[in-house]
Amino acid sequence: MSRRFRGFLPVVVDVETAGFNPERDALLEVAAVLLTMDADGYLRRAETHLQQIDPFEGANLEQSALDFTGIDPWNPEREAVPEREGLSEIFSPIRKAVKAHDCKRAVLVGHNATFDHNFVFAAAMRSDIKRNPFHPFSTFDTATLAGLAYGHTVLAQACKLAGIPFNNKEAHSAAYDAEKTADLFCGIVNRWKDLGGFPPPLPLIPEDTE
Repeated sequence: MSRRFRGFLPVVVDVETAGFNPERDALLEVAAVLLTMDADGYLRRAETHLQQIDPFEGANLEQSALDFTGIDPWNPEREAVPEREGLSEIFSPIRKAVKAHDCKRAVLVGHNATFDHNFVFAAAMRSDIKRNPFHPFSTFDTATLAGLAYGHTVLAQACKLAGIPFNNKEAHSAAYDAEKTADLFCGIVNRWKDLGGFPPPLPLIPEDTE
């Protein structure tokens, strides 16, 4: 894994929020899907970690966003926790996975990854979390990769084109979307491997001309 991504560990993240502004709007759910590599060099989905998050003090809650996700931020059955606690619970297994795979840092994989990256980093800064495992600006964006591989950038349609089952009724929950994004990312990376894209062929050894 370390060799495949230049010492970085891809971790798939999806967030559900109460708007589009990471500085102003509430972060409500965070899911992280860890990836692993089998003995043949194929990327596989591993465990999923999910945290429900309480809106931070003074957070904006756009009703249109809540209607879209179907999340009731004040439902006690969510068992939501403050941002600092929730992110710490998400970051801990990521740091362990980075170490286990002999990597230097995690890289966030997301569908329209900048959105997820911005919300995670804004929440980490609000929470004064020093040990953020993610690279501060690099990401893998499956919307871009799916546009290249399958000619479609919408997650549901890209999954269907990739042969990945997708249930629209379960979509817009962080865990479900993160797992489907992980399957899509693994599929694209593995397809590239099958096409001979990685690892690169061994260099030719020049013949002895003496």
